[in-house]
Amino acid sequence: MKELLEIMARLRDRERGCPWDLEQTFATIAPYTIEEAYEVADAIERGDLGALEEELGDLLLQVVFHAQIADEQGAFDFERVARGIAAKLVRRHPHVFGDERLAGAAAQAARWEEIKAAEKAAAGREAGLLDDVPRNLPALSRAVKLGRRAARIEFDWKDAAGARAKVAEELAELDAAIAGGRPERVGHEVGDLLLAVANLARHLGVDAEGALRAANRRFESRFRHVEASVAAGGGRSAEELERYWQEAKAAERGRG
Repeated sequence: MKELLEIMARLRDRERGCPWDLEQTFATIAPYTIEEAYEVADAIERGDLGALEEELGDLLLQVVFHAQIADEQGAFDFERVARGIAAKLVRRHPHVFGDERLAGAAAQAARWEEIKAAEKAAAGREAGLLDDVPRNLPALSRAVKLGRRAARIEFDWKDAAGARAKVAEELAELDAAIAGGRPERVGHEVGDLLLAVANLARHLGVDAEGALRAANRRFESRFRHVEASVAAGGGRSAEELERYWQEAKAAERGRG
């Protein structure tokens, strides 16, 4: 860790550093930070531990880079970042590092949120339940997080059946907007439908973002089969393309 910090400091040295690294700011580095987090998630999904090791290093570099810029501005340094998260982990796990006893993961999650709220109140940062949900999260992930936050004050359906009924309601409203020739409403209703589906996934215990990524991968795999079938001399009619698609789906079932 010491070596990495020294390398980062050298890269940002005003006289001997790297011109590209010297030009960077928090804002210009932020997109790379997000990208590296996604690459970590991708390596995990692929089960590639070699890639995961490398991507975790790339993600760690992002933390070091931001900390170096902050240190240059006299705001904080890497040691303060590390000490801060260490203290937070101890503070938010009184059942591990203290005498508290909790009955399971659900109770622990609830206690975690209580402690977070108390920390914000003590720091004078009390706000609405939704105020600190990051706006730059992927829209599907943010939809789930917004729903989870609202549920803290029971602004939620009691079960998945209620969430499923909301999906049907939003789909009917979309159909009405389409049938009524109201293009200005169609986008609005599509958004509401997607939000309702995200909340249904939450009630079903499904990771909505992960489920959609998996669906994207299935689409890619099936479409490649369609492309290969056409390239091998197959027909291009709607019926034939559908047949190739169904062949790909059947092959998936056979493998799984």
